[in-house]
Amino acid sequence: MKIAILTDSCCDLDRKTIDELGIKVLPFTLTIGGESFREIFDKSTQEVYEMMLKTDEIPKHSQISPVTFEETYREFFEQGYTDVISVSINSQGSGTYNNAIIGKNDFFENTPEAKGKIRIFNLDSKCYTIFYGYPIMESVKKIRKGATAEDIVAYLEDWFNVCAIYAVPYSLKYARKSGRISAAAAFAGELLGLKPIIEFADNGTKMVEKFRGEKNIVPKLVECVEKHMTPQTPYIIVHGRDTTLAKEVEKELAKKTGRKAEMFNPIGAVVSANIGCDLVAVLVRRKEK
Repeated sequence: MKIAILTDSCCDLDRKTIDELGIKVLPFTLTIGGESFREIFDKSTQEVYEMMLKTDEIPKHSQISPVTFEETYREFFEQGYTDVISVSINSQGSGTYNNAIIGKNDFFENTPEAKGKIRIFNLDSKCYTIFYGYPIMESVKKIRKGATAEDIVAYLEDWFNVCAIYAVPYSLKYARKSGRISAAAAFAGELLGLKPIIEFADNGTKMVEKFRGEKNIVPKLVECVEKHMTPQTPYIIVHGRDTTLAKEVEKELAKKTGRKAEMFNPIGAVVSANIGCDLVAVLVRRKEK
């Protein structure tokens, strides 16, 4: 077996990790203030945050096209790969997953000699950001130790089915304007000083708790994570441009769990465009799942 891992830039892995692990990442193109760029490849995350702060405009981003996927599959075939595991951004938030499947069908139709020689597995991550970036990273390590394509698909599907992100956005400005985060759009408590904890999982979002005051962000998020997290499993901290509260959350979780975060990762441009660049979140394996 010669296995390739393909994903999109919403995975929020950094360039160094992508290059070291040989992950093929197709970038989303974003436009902010009239300037277009490829996520990860043309602008750093910090540069994107700075661009967002200079405009009231909601960043725009487009789907990755079926043609791009078809061309990428053909490249893998010509390079002698026997298996391609393609992991896409949440199918309910973007048409990219469907385009990946259309691209596969077009590839086999236009390249009939590939049939029986290469397999393409299309997986819907059901979420965003490092939620699928982390297990993709771990998948490459497993492949290097001899895991089969079937092993990797089973591992990823399990992860996508049982994990969740619990996030507290400091403001719902971007979420309301983008209209992509239904839980935020339905939340009407900002004028009362209330903040939501939003669960991202299972192809959707929902508000799992609301509380009053910024001083309660850390204790309430930690309490929520403890409630939903499978004990003795790794967790990941996701942060925006300011890491202060994220570091406090990690400190409190380390006290309670006996371990630090597996990763401490910034939220990327595509997700920031829809929820803003000011938030703190924790990714966990849910015990009820």
